[in-house]
Amino acid sequence: MKLCIAEKPSVAKEIAQIIGAKSRRDGYFEGNGYQVSWTFGHLCTLKEPHDYTARWKYWNINELPMIPKRFGIKVIDDEGVKKQFSILENLIGKADEIINCGDAGQEGELIQRWVLTKAGNKAPIKRLWISSLTEEAIREGFEKLMPCDDFEKLYEAGSARAIGDWLLGMNATRLYTLKYGQNKQVLSIGRVQTPTLALIVERQIEIENFKPTPFWEIKTNYRDAIFASTTGRFENKEEAQKVLEDISEKDLHIGKIATKKSKEHPPRLFDLTSLQIECNRKLNLSADETLRTIQSLYEKKVTTYPRVDTTFLSDDIYKKVPATLKNLKGYEELTQPLLSAGKIRKSKKVFDNKKITDHHAIIPTGVYRIDLAEAERKVYDMVVKRFIAAFYPDCEIANTTVEASIEKHQFKATGKLILKPGWREVYKNDKKGGQSDDNILPAFTTGEHGPHKPELQEKQTQPPNYFTEATLLRAMETAGKNMDDDELRELMKENGIGRPSTRANIIETLFRRRYIRKERKRLVATPTGMDLINTIENDLLKSAELTGQWEKKLREIESGELEIAQFMADLKNMVTEVIWQVKKSQKKEITILEDEEKKAQAEEKTNTKKKASSKAPDELPCPQCKKGKLLKGKSAFGCSEWNNGCHFKIPFQWFDKKLTDKQISSLVAKGKTPLIKGFSYEGLKLDGRLLLTDEQSVQLHPQIKDDSTCPKCNTGKILKGKTAYGCSNFRNGCDFRISFEI
Repeated sequence: MKLCIAEKPSVAKEIAQIIGAKSRRDGYFEGNGYQVSWTFGHLCTLKEPHDYTARWKYWNINELPMIPKRFGIKVIDDEGVKKQFSILENLIGKADEIINCGDAGQEGELIQRWVLTKAGNKAPIKRLWISSLTEEAIREGFEKLMPCDDFEKLYEAGSARAIGDWLLGMNATRLYTLKYGQNKQVLSIGRVQTPTLALIVERQIEIENFKPTPFWEIKTNYRDAIFASTTGRFENKEEAQKVLEDISEKDLHIGKIATKKSKEHPPRLFDLTSLQIECNRKLNLSADETLRTIQSLYEKKVTTYPRVDTTFLSDDIYKKVPATLKNLKGYEELTQPLLSAGKIRKSKKVFDNKKITDHHAIIPTGVYRIDLAEAERKVYDMVVKRFIAAFYPDCEIANTTVEASIEKHQFKATGKLILKPGWREVYKNDKKGGQSDDNILPAFTTGEHGPHKPELQEKQTQPPNYFTEATLLRAMETAGKNMDDDELRELMKENGIGRPSTRANIIETLFRRRYIRKERKRLVATPTGMDLINTIENDLLKSAELTGQWEKKLREIESGELEIAQFMADLKNMVTEVIWQVKKSQKKEITILEDEEKKAQAEEKTNTKKKASSKAPDELPCPQCKKGKLLKGKSAFGCSEWNNGCHFKIPFQWFDKKLTDKQISSLVAKGKTPLIKGFSYEGLKLDGRLLLTDEQSVQLHPQIKDDSTCPKCNTGKILKGKTAYGCSNFRNGCDFRISFEI
């Protein structure tokens, strides 16, 4: 019997259906010579300090550093985890062959290998390595199963990363907590978390210490075009005032007019970081929300594997592009010009095998789904349009520079004119997608002259901007280096801190630790975060550049250029050096925010009890893990056991309808809400109930009366089908269709 192990139940179910293992058993599927089971994320983890020796059970600065002679793994202490591991252990012991169907990345490899190691596997292992969950991709993957040995270095890199994080995190967190925590709060230190916090703190200090300097600029309006003095900034107001007096009442004379034609290439395809940045800027989604959304789109088969750090496609994808474009329903207006033109454009900025590691850029698969949530539709639209734009022609522009003079003073105006929109056609209906009229210059003739309207503008030098999630993600990608150039960013990626799949969680961790907070879009360090970074003297702990070099070493382990033993030796030396340095340093006081927060939580709980006669959401147990309680966040209720792997969450707003606490309480306690009016879906207003599924996800069940008038065409009648409501006027073009479950 061949045993397939997927990373989560939903993926196992997809694989089982495709390979014919259709009989459901307790914890696995079976059939056609296969058994298909699953983990659900990490079932195993590195042992904790007290598992090695009783001396490490208690936090004692004299016991640091804690460096085990040999690292071990254990099953996570959770009843559900233990049950599934026991099922897997039994199946692994009887299997003739194991097929590792885990997430096709470093973390996925680590999760599976730890389970197989702990279960004492002796059977040969093969690897399913796919970039999408479509039936075609899964079948193709099973036809080309790869040897387990091909991924040995990937596992070594994942293992080195986990052990490195344990060594530094466990030791440095205990060290700083015992030295500076005042017995009030754990001060968490991390290999990526701390330099990321340092980026925010250093930027904030730079802003706070910034002293604005006044300066003056002279600009003049001639024929609705703004000409600026080529002298630039004036630091002396009297000098600027004199120039203003010289040019007033004098004609402006047009001199040399230079027009240079150039081309703008289509924007690069998305990797995870660039998608997170774009979603933060345009949709105001956090990095974590974007990751969860694109992961959901991947699991719904509409986009490819998301946890990638490349913006390129491999050459073998090129032949599949026409079929993918053809299958993008709803985008025919954009894809038809490409398909009817004959050969699809093949650019080195899109296809480059040398820039591909484990996976290619994020692109649509061509699979169509009508049941996407609002955030999923918006993110999917961004991925699709970026993919389509990649095959459009370059945008042709004319950059125009007009020189002018007023007496002896020189002025200049610049503007850009789009000659052929090319790929910009894809975005012509988007906000900010078209050309702005602000920089279009009128037609000038050399030698013409006339009156103008000069102005003296007083300005100040500006401090750098606070980080937003978008700009922080970019800074993490380039180890703090400010780079706008796509080519340079690609080169810097191997020195970035964190990986695309972990950066969102790092930012969320800083919020949870109360090291940073959000003010609108700005990320601001709290007093605790500021004090912590100012207390750390060792640059190895807080330098983004140095941490980026550690990330590079992990990549070198993955590629076989560096031995894991050398990395571990360097890391142990670093941990020992940090501990020795802190032990010797003077004790400082770090601001602790815990007391204020506890007080605020107590007040909020008291006020909630006064207002509600029934239980409020934050007094209810989590329906998913049954262990935690619901906590109220900024935009959703979540589980208090998030740190132990429970990611249950109920946003305050669904389909543009803000839920009341009473409705959320009903959803959690009873599994469904009363009838709620006013949901917005596909531009329509709907009434319905929210239900919790067996997998603890939320679905909208619309309530639409049979034989009522279609809200889309206002002509046909609503008909109830097997899986959805539809319009009787569908033969005349009305495409109204609402699934029973959204």
